[in-house]
Amino acid sequence: MSIYHDEVEIEDFEYDEEEEMYYYPCPCGDRFQISKEELIEGEEVATCPSCSLIVKVIYDPVGHPYALCHSFQQLKNFSLPFQEMFKAEEDEETALNEKLGELKLEKN
Repeated sequence: MSIYHDEVEIEDFEYDEEEEMYYYPCPCGDRFQISKEELIEGEEVATCPSCSLIVKVIYDPVGHPYALCHSFQQLKNFSLPFQEMFKAEEDEETALNEKLGELKLEKN
């Protein structure tokens, strides 16, 4: 069982886009750190490289799938496949409704 120094919301961490790392100040003077990849894999503990303290990172990867996107472009790239999927479903539904309408006209 781990004993956390604190529990910290992901929004309170500083994000370095170049390193894809989240940082939060540690009382020892260094910073707690956790990578974006670790968060995506479900890790929830940020460690300090200079001391033994750890913090629990509070975030909801299921409830907030965009929580790890820190720029508009990342968000846009993440959501684009979903937009295309919904558009394809709408197009298919429209085509089916048109075909159904044609069949009803032929029947009468």
